[in-house]
Amino acid sequence: MIKGIEHIAICAKDTKTLAHWYVDVFGWKIVDDNGKGNYFLKAADGSMVEVMRSNGEDFTSSLFEGGIRHIALSISAYNFDAMVAKLKGVGVEIVSDVTVAESGVKTFFFKDIEGNIFHLIYRPVAL
Repeated sequence: MIKGIEHIAICAKDTKTLAHWYVDVFGWKIVDDNGKGNYFLKAADGSMVEVMRSNGEDFTSSLFEGGIRHIALSISAYNFDAMVAKLKGVGVEIVSDVTVAESGVKTFFFKDIEGNIFHLIYRPVAL
């Protein structure tokens, strides 16, 4: 039986810059640098993202295209507004600004510096 997802890979034109952006903005830690442009980054909860070299081909991403559309980042209610302010302060492209559902779920969709879509989410009650 599968225990879970070990990591998700993101192809990047400039892996070093993107990896360090995630470190600076999200507070992730680089846990592996193979010296060839691939990086593994770990979040506080142990989840990981691999940043690896792309073939250099451009891609377009919108919220409702086929395939993987976004990576959701879990955050506490206490830190949600501060992280949104930080993301806006570093000039992320906003895909969908902050919404708050009747259930109290808060969401914010944005793109990183290479156009990958992320979903900041706070859930008062876990699914």
